[in-house]
Amino acid sequence: MHGPRPYRAQRRRGQDGAMPLPIEDYAMISDCQSAALVGRDGSIDWLCFPRYDSPSMFGALLGDESNGRWLVAPADPDATSTRAYLEGTFMLVTTWTTATGVVEVTDFMPHGNRRADMVRRVQCVSGTVTMHQDLRIRFLYSAAVPWMRQAERHEATPALLAVAGPDAVVVRGPRLKAKGTTHQGEFALTAGDVVDLSLTWYPSHRPVPDRLDVDGSIDASLEWWRRWTRDIEHEGPYHAAVVRSLILLRALTHEDTGGIAAAATTSLPEQFGGERNWDYRYVWLRDAALTLSVLMEHGFRLEADQWRGWLLRAIAGDPADVQIMYGLAGERDLPERIVSTLPGYLGSAPVRIGNGAVDQYQADVIGEVMVALSDAREHGLEEARHAWPLQRALMSFTEQHWQRKDSGIWEMRGPEQHFTHSRVMVWAAFDRAVRAVERFGLDGPVDTWRDLRERVRAEIEEHGFDAERGTYVQAYGTTEVDASLLVLPQVGYVEPDDPRMLGTVTAIEQDLMPDGLVLRYRTAAAADGLPPGEYPFLACSFWLVEQYAASGRREAAEALMERLLGLANDVGMLSEEYDVQGGRQAGNTPQALSHLALVRAADAIQRGADRPVR
Repeated sequence: MHGPRPYRAQRRRGQDGAMPLPIEDYAMISDCQSAALVGRDGSIDWLCFPRYDSPSMFGALLGDESNGRWLVAPADPDATSTRAYLEGTFMLVTTWTTATGVVEVTDFMPHGNRRADMVRRVQCVSGTVTMHQDLRIRFLYSAAVPWMRQAERHEATPALLAVAGPDAVVVRGPRLKAKGTTHQGEFALTAGDVVDLSLTWYPSHRPVPDRLDVDGSIDASLEWWRRWTRDIEHEGPYHAAVVRSLILLRALTHEDTGGIAAAATTSLPEQFGGERNWDYRYVWLRDAALTLSVLMEHGFRLEADQWRGWLLRAIAGDPADVQIMYGLAGERDLPERIVSTLPGYLGSAPVRIGNGAVDQYQADVIGEVMVALSDAREHGLEEARHAWPLQRALMSFTEQHWQRKDSGIWEMRGPEQHFTHSRVMVWAAFDRAVRAVERFGLDGPVDTWRDLRERVRAEIEEHGFDAERGTYVQAYGTTEVDASLLVLPQVGYVEPDDPRMLGTVTAIEQDLMPDGLVLRYRTAAAADGLPPGEYPFLACSFWLVEQYAASGRREAAEALMERLLGLANDVGMLSEEYDVQGGRQAGNTPQALSHLALVRAADAIQRGADRPVR
């Protein structure tokens, strides 16, 4: 991680207003219902209430300050800041140093109170400091400027009400005054002073919520987070990064439904200035598979059981209707549309809401579900009611469609193909079905599954392996390689030190690592339906760490792991990709898959600690 370097409060300026910060300059806070991104400059530039996937009310992240933000920072333009989460929590403390004094701002979203609250506690540590506020509420992805009014007659302290359509917010704290369509104000503190600012979203047809008990909320949230983190089972040289990643994954997990959002954001670009901008505030089945395994490996059996419950609810029904992704509660209708009211991060357009990949056929997802539920059995989780009949139905569908082409793990928007990774996951589906019968005594047509498992393997070895180069390939009929091939040993298709796998690693190192990190695939050579160009995908680089460790290349694993951890920001967050030339994070943030892969990589290095060095 980057160290706690001091940060100056001044923002970069664009033609029309303050530009968003570099992606790595944001930290996330969450109540396990929704999330906000807080910049190092003290501005909350992204907030969706009441759920992660609700329309934004602060959208400056995908535009500028006119698209909504809440700035709380010293009025002194030369103030500097450092920040860190309170240990074992997702509560962020930013320490500001000015010429006249020092203040701490504690930003958090109270956990467990069944409300949509944001709290910003400002405490003066020494001297005297004047703080500045700039509040710009813009509901519905910046499409709705609310009607705002003071509400003193109903409140003991100043309060500001904002209403537009179904959304309403009450902001409590020092008085804010209107300045055009913004509200601003300043307040001074001396050593020992504490000022609490709070924002509460509520449906506009309901009464204004009561004032929050901030002291009680701090105590309850601290206790909840620290009680959860105390249960983490992990030892090893990357303990801090693993713990922070697991806390982050918990923060992205919706409290009520158990669905884990792939990221807290939409449309942060995979290529700056390009159109590879997607909405990641939904739940992908392949993330479910990784999450189940990671939770069980680190002692969270209850959470794993709850996550398995989400998975089974989401895929219930006709197997032909299984999707690659769902809403947080298992919603299936996630149409993709372009939002014209947000111009995009640094002008990277379009901004997309929903995700068109929901309609794709991706043959790997049933395999990932079968692997995840097989792992649950291996870890001793009691068989969930109706779980096996549902899996039988999935396997019946797979038996009928195992030869079908698909769009692949990377959601190619070009022609469907036989992607080798997808074919291997079909193999894995049959393999885990066979295991269920052979190891756990469940019923099923095991002879049919064994036969199909071997037929799929034979097909992969014939069409998915380039014998001349000695590598598995991205898809049948091509010589290109793909980072998803690093998953093959993870699901047991091939041993990590098998010559075929070692040859694949060599090809990936030659073709997909121009800057020392792993690209998903060469976009210029792939028919993915989009203009070429993107940055290395961080999860893929962690997969390579895992492969190195599992095949005995410990020094290579540790060197790449250290480099990857150095790309995390000052509070341990990783986005989807990394722009090596620009020295900046790219893509949606924080990316669950990046952190899941980080945990797996750390575990692999720990398991391989006693292997001989190659």
